[in-house]
Amino acid sequence: MRELSQNLAAKRDRLLKMLADYGSCAVAFSGGVDSAVVAKAAQVALGDKVLLVTGTSAALADGELAAARELAAFIGVRHVEIATEEFDNPSYVANAPDRCYHCKSELYTQLDQLAERAGMNVVVNGANADDLSDYRPGMQAASEHRVRSPLAECGITKQEVRELAAAWKLTVAEKPAAPCLSSRVAYGQEVTPERLAMIDQAEQFLHSLGFGELRVRYHAGDMARIEVPIDEIAELCDDDVRAAVVQEFARLGFKFITLDLAGFRSGNLNRLIAPEELLRFS
Repeated sequence: MRELSQNLAAKRDRLLKMLADYGSCAVAFSGGVDSAVVAKAAQVALGDKVLLVTGTSAALADGELAAARELAAFIGVRHVEIATEEFDNPSYVANAPDRCYHCKSELYTQLDQLAERAGMNVVVNGANADDLSDYRPGMQAASEHRVRSPLAECGITKQEVRELAAAWKLTVAEKPAAPCLSSRVAYGQEVTPERLAMIDQAEQFLHSLGFGELRVRYHAGDMARIEVPIDEIAELCDDDVRAAVVQEFARLGFKFITLDLAGFRSGNLNRLIAPEELLRFS
């Protein structure tokens, strides 16, 4: 294992002891770096008394499920998939700022039932210490379902999560954050599988052109707002690239194609949330 700082090594040891004390656990496993570190730590602490669970729906970007399967196999623990039904909930589809609460409530309801059938004592997620200071309606759902957040409880930050992932040689150590596709839809615009497919295909197309971390945001009137890092904006504005993007996005169903000159910013739709709503889940 790569050498860790004394402080992080102590946090790691506390994490392993916490998981060992559970006796067994089911991990809400997206395949991102946070849940991967929890999964690996659980495997180290509990051996085969771990179950990884990935929720699948139209909100999952192309390639993410295959990546989660591959990572679970690398970690070497049982992995199951459950089809979540958040799109059956009108409150989720309406896409108010608490959309994530309804999504996580559906996921954790199913996870509770699955964990009980599988004989798992505790359900855990990958929330880290930095998440506690952000707008996270899903954390309210976790609290209601008594889901534990061992990374956050051990004070492990996002950067420290990546350091642990690298130490454990997890392939996702440097993987960019990949929140669900619904997070790209502006609040107040209905979340539908068709709109998410447009977003997913648009982002995959930009990736195929060589762009890395990015977002395609959906706004009213079938408008796409593209975010790429500031140092890649000029490349996107190259005549040939711009023309190809316009043609493909129009084919996908976008009526307006815009470029955000402020560049890529993770979670920037939260800037549109009213202060009183932010306080509800802070």
